Formats: sequence, C-alpha cells, structure tokens
Amino acid sequence: MRAAPDRNARLAWRLVAIVGGMLALAYAASPLYEMFCKATGFAGTPIAAQEGAQGEGRPVLSRTVTVRFDSNVDPNLSWRFQPVEREVKVRLGEEKLVYFRATNVSQRPIVGTATYNVTPEPAGPWFNKLQCFCFTEQLLQPGQSVDMPVVFFVDPEMDKDRRYDNIRTITLSYTFFEAKTERAKTLLGGAPANESGKGG
Repeated sequence: MRAAPDRNARLAWRLVAIVGGMLALAYAASPLYEMFCKATGFAGTPIAAQEGAQGEGRPVLSRTVTVRFDSNVDPNLSWRFQPVEREVKVRLGEEKLVYFRATNVSQRPIVGTATYNVTPEPAGPWFNKLQCFCFTEQLLQPGQSVDMPVVFFVDPEMDKDRRYDNIRTITLSYTFFEAKTERAKTLLGGAPANESGKGG
C-alpha cells in the first residue's frame, strides 16, 4: 500500500533536483556566455587582450581604421554618459587610449555597470581591449563625474585576411545600467550620504 506514496516522493525529489539543476545552469549561463564571448569575439564582443603586449612582436601597420564610440544609458539610470572623443583614427596594431565620461545627475548615490559590443560583428575578434571599465561596478555620488579609460588596439593580423579588407570603420558601443549586485550594495553601504565631486 505504501509503494505509490514512495514512488510519488521519489518523483517529487527528482523533479526538485531537476529544477534546482536548471536554476544553477541558468545562473551560470550569463557569466559563462560572457567569458566565451570575451575569449572568442563571438557576437561582436571585443577580445580581452593581455596588458604589456605593446612592442612584443606586434607590428604597427600603415593601414588605418576609424574607431567610433557610441554611448547609451538605460532609462532607469539617472546618469549622463558620453565619449570624450566621438572617433579616432588608429593604425592596425597601434595601442590607443580614450576616455568615456559618466555623470550622476540624480540626487542619490548610484552604482552603475556597463556592457559593450563591437560593430560590424566580424570586427569583434580583431578588436582587443587592454583596459576597460566594462562589467565593473562604478559608484558615483550625486553630481559626481568620472572619466573612465579604455585602452585598445585592432589586431594587425586582420590585414592578412582579404575578407576584412572592407572594414574601414569599427564602432565600440557601451550601455550603462544600474548595478544591483552584492558588491554594488556594499559600495552603497559605504557611500557618504551627501557628497559631490569630480573623479578622474
């Protein structure tokens, strides 16, 4: 008489385990996808290059590309965000430093974080970032501004593949969102109640 309840209990525990496993995979999917994109340049994601590579066997070619900068802010984030320069011309292999400026225009401290992509999508694997503020929580006090650096280069190996001869312009695009992570909560917990200023 107890066989049916026992089977039902085992089935219920299996379903709980399956749902738990699915939730764990869903939680891990976003960071794993992000790591995959950074490593391969998939979906227009720039490659995260190693710092200190300049001058270590990477040539700087005469061929140039124009790199344009696009900035976006989620409607729920009360920040102003724009590149200091709208575009720069760089030679393939040349290391370039540019800045983006963010300003908190609200009356409260806010932590923001940015995502990014590169267009056209085929340029993603060739666009290498050496330094970037993306995926890093940034705390800004009311009225505070900060200039955030991006160091990048376009891989000179792109010049060896004739399929990419038509890439003359690359657009690096960032979108800022309000961060809701545990680290963001910690940053806000240590934030002064009323402080404004300008950071560099």
